[in-house]
Formats: sequence, structure tokens, C-alpha cells
Amino acid sequence: MGQTSNRRKRGGGRAGNALRRGIEVIDQMPWSPPVNIDRPTEPLTPEDVQAIHDGAMRILEEIGVEFLNPEALAVLRVTGGCMIEGENVRMDRAFVMEMIGKAPAAFTITPRNPARAITIGAGHVNFGNVSSPPSYWDMNLGRKVTGTQEMCANLLKLSQYFNCIHFVGGYPVEPQDIHARVRHLDVLYDKLTLTDKVAHAYCLGRERVEDGMEMVRIAAGLSHEEFESRPRMFSNINSTSPLKHDHPMLDGWMRLARRNQGLVVTPFTLAGAMAPVTMAGAVTLSLAEALCAVVLAQVIRPGVGVAIGTFTSNVDMKSGAPAFGTPEYMRATQMTGQMARFYGLPLRASGVCAANVPDGQATWETSNSLWSAVQAGANMVYHAAGWLEGGLIASPEKLIMDCEILQHIQRYMDPVICKTGTDEIAFDAIREVGNQGHFFGIQHTQDRYETAFYRPFLSDGRNYEAWEMAGGIWTPARAHQVFRDILSGFEPPPMDPAHREALAAFVARRKAEGGAPTDY
Repeated sequence: MGQTSNRRKRGGGRAGNALRRGIEVIDQMPWSPPVNIDRPTEPLTPEDVQAIHDGAMRILEEIGVEFLNPEALAVLRVTGGCMIEGENVRMDRAFVMEMIGKAPAAFTITPRNPARAITIGAGHVNFGNVSSPPSYWDMNLGRKVTGTQEMCANLLKLSQYFNCIHFVGGYPVEPQDIHARVRHLDVLYDKLTLTDKVAHAYCLGRERVEDGMEMVRIAAGLSHEEFESRPRMFSNINSTSPLKHDHPMLDGWMRLARRNQGLVVTPFTLAGAMAPVTMAGAVTLSLAEALCAVVLAQVIRPGVGVAIGTFTSNVDMKSGAPAFGTPEYMRATQMTGQMARFYGLPLRASGVCAANVPDGQATWETSNSLWSAVQAGANMVYHAAGWLEGGLIASPEKLIMDCEILQHIQRYMDPVICKTGTDEIAFDAIREVGNQGHFFGIQHTQDRYETAFYRPFLSDGRNYEAWEMAGGIWTPARAHQVFRDILSGFEPPPMDPAHREALAAFVARRKAEGGAPTDY
């Protein structure tokens, strides 16, 4: 569904306590995942599309991809469409296209709160929070520190609060004060109780995936049959570029496919390092790595929902460090979006940057990334809020600053802006004013002034003197105050007490059993 008005609503984590204490509540846009009403940017000609497609098929036919998982090899060996030598899998292009054709062009993921369901595909755009940084930075600390469970929970609260965050990805920061064996249990418990949005679980072997699916099922009070009747959660795997898929991720991928849960495969192809230095070569390699995973999922469960992801960028050729939000990154995202439409698959992109703090560089690189995702027709945008240092730092100030950008995009996609009815053409209003006076005071303006334009919650539109008299507060500092205000008034979304109790009991039992192994 598209954005239909610019009216405001308090956040998903109720801020009533903050309001009673006199703390300003964020005046944000309502929950309404946007539908992209623009034509996608397509930098490739039809001949270019065929060239990249042929290149990806030749990689799969002539070079092959290493599947470092015996079970995956066994599944593919009996299909008749694969040539397997050791762990190397080559695939016939006709077989690849047949299997891709079984995947839906769109699918819906329904979390424990059905009102938060999201559609992946069909023009829908869904933004997710930052996922998986090991470190954390905020203005109070003023330095980079190791992530903790409290930091992780605070970022989850922000992710619930902001209506422009539509799904909750992996750990918003890696809580390294929890042992790796049980970390997934504690964080997923926090995720499922502090938020009611679509949740992600990591594809890192049997225990973490099975625990994740069971916890999502319990939190929603579903039977096993109800859980498998439609996607209730999702996961993302990354290939090990170039041309490898590792054991634990394939294990989780297959388990989720068997139970009809959402799947995303995202090769991390850095041009000049793990991929050719040319963007066409990097995109071609990325597609080959992604499509062979789609094939595996469709062999296991034809029709299971799968999206392909783009994470193709370049390295800084001086330092070798990943670069994000670059012109090449933007074009690679658009190119992959064009190829995703060629294959009839939903697209995942990312909102990323290489900046180390929430400064100007962070803003322009993230804005470039987000707008290129929109231009590419992406349906899921990972890391859309809160990402710093190439994914090594999560920041609450950056998350809040990014939510301002996300609301810009959401409003930009509101079809009401482009309406051309009698009221919108406003001929009578133009005649009333004529060539004298102004439009401020006329009834046409008075009837619409509250909702006519996007109203930012973080930007400061005052002139310099007024801004200076109010304390001269820079944007990250304003974002930090918003962060503190939201935390002070946050209340978790409602949850059935019996479901919460059952979820806590499951976590306690799995901890007592030792959780998950830490190596493979």
C-alpha cells in the first residue's frame, strides 16, 4: 500500500510516558511501507542485459561454483541439470532458467503482528535497520566501543519506534558480552519482545536457524502447520566471493527453504578485490553466485520466496578498503535491479557508507546508496538506518538521521503529490489571487497547510540567528537528544503473556542444552 497522507502518528514503541513527562514526542509519518511509483533507472540496453545474462550463464556452465556442503551437493546431484566434480557444481543454463522460473515475483512475510506484514516484490519498498556491526558509537561515548546487549536492545527499540523501519534485520550491533553459543537466543528474544515487525535470523548452521524458526513460531502462537503455511521470517546468506557458498549458510538456507520461509542471497562482490575491476564483470559474477542459490532453494521447495541481493561496490585502490555510496556502487545497484527484473525476482539492496562518524560524508554516501536502491527498484533495503565504517559501527544518531532520509523517500513516493484533480490544479485559487497578493491567506491554502508538505522531525529550517539563539545544535547532537527521548518513553509493543512465557521457557531450555556450536 502506498503513502496516502502526510498526517503524523507516534512511534510503534508507545511514547505516552514521555509525553506525560513533557518530553517532545517525534512527529513522524505513519506506518505505510511505500510502493515505488517511478520507472526504474535502467542503465543497460537490451543488448547489455543479454551480455550480462550470457556471462552469468557461462560462469555457471563452464566454471562452476563451489558448494561446500555435502547435503547441498547431494540435493543437486539428482536433478539432472548439474555437473558435479568434487565440490564444484556446474549448471546447465536451461535448467537454471527453469528453476528460477518457479520462484515467485513477489511474496509476503507476516510477523507476529499481522498489521506489520511486508510484501517483497511488486514495487514495494521495505527499509530495515543496520545489521551485524561488531562495534558501536554514540555522542555520549564519543568513541568506538565493543557492542553489548544493552546497546543492541536500544537499537531494537529505535527500530520498533520508527515507522519508516519496516523489518528488523540481524543484530543491530553484535552484543559481545553474551557468549556466542547463546547470543542468538538472547538477541532474538529481545527482537521478538521489543518489536513486532518482520524478524531476521542468521543462517549460521542448524541450531541457530532451527532455534530462530521455533522462536518466531512460539512468539506468534502458531502451530507448525500455520508457521509453514506462509513466510513468517527471513534470512540472508552471502556467498564467499569469488564463486563459493559455505557450509553453515547453505545448511540454514536449505532448512528455511524446506519450511517455506523468506530467503535472500546477497553476494558481497567488491570490484577490484573479490570481483573483476569492471562493474559489468562484478555484477555478472554476483548474479552467477546468487542464481545458483536460487536454483538450490527451488529444487528443495518449488515456489519458495527468494530475493537476490546486490552488494557490489568497489574498493579504494589506495587503501584496499571497501568504498560505499560511490558512483560505481550506485550504477551496480541499478544494473543488478535491471537484471533482477529480467529474471523475475525481487531485489534486495543496502543503505551503506564508509564514513566513521555521522558527518557529512555519512549523509551523502548513505543518501546515494538509498536513492540508488529506490532507482533500482529494490524491494528490501538492508542497513537503511544506522550504518557506519563500512558496516563495522552501529550508531543511534546515524539511525535517526537516516530515518529522516527514509521519510523523505516515503513522502516522495506518496502518489498524492502528483494528483491532478480539480483541487490540485487549483484554478479557482489561482483566479482568486490573480496577479496581485499571495496564496498564504486564501482558504485553499488554509485547508491544506498542515499536510501539504513534508515536515521533518530532525532537520532545522530556522535561519542562522534563530538557530544560534536556540543553542546552535548540530544535527548529530539533535539526533542524540531524540535518541534519549525515545528511550525514556519506550514501551514494548503488546504481546500475549502466554506466548512471552513460552518464548522465555524455550530460551532457558536451549541455554541449558548449550545453545549452538561456535565452530564448524
